[in-house]
Amino acid sequence: MNTKKHIAKQLAGLKNAAEKETDIEQRLDELINLLNNADIDSDKVKIYQEKFNKAIENKALKAFEQLDNESLSREDLLNRLGELLEENPVDSNLANTFVKKSAAKRVVLGLIGLAMITLGMAMIIMPAPPYFEMFTVFYFNNDDGVTIMDLISLVIVLCGVYLVVMSVVKLKRES
Repeated sequence: MNTKKHIAKQLAGLKNAAEKETDIEQRLDELINLLNNADIDSDKVKIYQEKFNKAIENKALKAFEQLDNESLSREDLLNRLGELLEENPVDSNLANTFVKKSAAKRVVLGLIGLAMITLGMAMIIMPAPPYFEMFTVFYFNNDDGVTIMDLISLVIVLCGVYLVVMSVVKLKRES
């Protein structure tokens, strides 16, 4: 009984995929006709071609992002990977762009973390406005202590440290 439902689901998916493919082919034919009838220069053609290539590249990469789901079992993960590799051929250029984008995300996160650390330290070192200083949590003496702003600054610094450490760990794991 379970296999019948599975087969029915696959057939429905194939029918939807065939309809989508037909629709894409029709739209592509329309685009070709528009380009043939339009009076455009070679620079515009290059721009359109780059846009089209980026759209195709992003579609292929997004399909593989479905595998990031940690709740999938290893068997489901392998089955899904096999299906995706059949549907979306991957070449070394596509893999390199994915690795570069991933590394760029990690570097940006690390830079944001460093900025947060710098901001938090500056908030601790610089004098606080009087309305923050009146909320002192712990006094060292009558004139000095730990204020609410110091605690907020420490939270910002710790978040920055976390972002930097996680980005470095993930960068090392990916390379």
